Amino acid sequence: MRWQNPEGDGVITTVVGSYPTEPRGPETLGERVLNFFGSYDRYRPAIEAAVRDQFRAGVDIISDGQVRGDMVGHFAAAIGGMKIEDGTSIIYSRITPPAGSIGAADLRYAYRILRGLTDDESRGVKGIITGPSTMIYASRIEGFYDPQKRDRAVMDMAGVLKIEAKHLQDAGAAMIQIDEPFLSTGIVDMKTAGRAIDHIAAGLDIEVSLHVCGDIRNVLSDLLRFKVDVLDLEFAGRPSNLEVLEEKWRGDKGVGFGCVDTTTERVESMEEIRNLIKRGADIVGEENLYIDPDCGMRKLPRKAAFSKLRNMVMAAGN
Repeated sequence: MRWQNPEGDGVITTVVGSYPTEPRGPETLGERVLNFFGSYDRYRPAIEAAVRDQFRAGVDIISDGQVRGDMVGHFAAAIGGMKIEDGTSIIYSRITPPAGSIGAADLRYAYRILRGLTDDESRGVKGIITGPSTMIYASRIEGFYDPQKRDRAVMDMAGVLKIEAKHLQDAGAAMIQIDEPFLSTGIVDMKTAGRAIDHIAAGLDIEVSLHVCGDIRNVLSDLLRFKVDVLDLEFAGRPSNLEVLEEKWRGDKGVGFGCVDTTTERVESMEEIRNLIKRGADIVGEENLYIDPDCGMRKLPRKAAFSKLRNMVMAAGN
């Protein structure tokens, strides 16, 4: 079932994931006590700040801000058979699931903060995982798998991420987003990538969105065959993707419509965003749109990120 807009009409707004808030040390007496006993989590204030900003901007489906590091490293540090050395993720043995969830605790915390701001159950938190092909192709293979033929590693990673997706669903995720930026690079085996994504999505009871940034000209036909509910793509910073969408679109999926550029600090006007959304709606139908930024916002100043989200939400509602 499609997630319902809290106002009952208009397009749904969301985010791709990361948000520019920073971890901090203990400040209050309670936090200092927790820190003394080794249980203070310096990332939780960053999650809370990200949730509050996204809520104030009016976003329907928010994220926890993905505040714990880069999208590959955060997962690689937890998954069996992987490690991080000098900022590089390395596969040294067979890929196996971690003992527990990687992101469920942060999602539950973000949801608790959100519920403290509103009792509107139609405002939700998105569960986000880094996709299997991106995890494998962004990592150096030093053991167990053949670095020249990565299909087996991708499917083993898909098995691990399927478990994580179920953890996030059970933690209350409004939808699951799989981040696969490597799919637009031309170096990934798309047949294996599709099998891996389909394996993760199978059996989930909530919508599954696949985020692919970059030029989609050579991959959109493949992406449309993947068994996901929503394709999340960038259009503000890459307007040529609109032409590709118009040429190849078929109406059996939702479209996460990236309509603010996350590579520049310039804050787009509501009119500029509204005009871009209208072009997307003319192609796929307003009923098929989720409105969001092109990509994560981690590299933006916090003020610019908030202003972009606020203008995006206002443009989507007019």
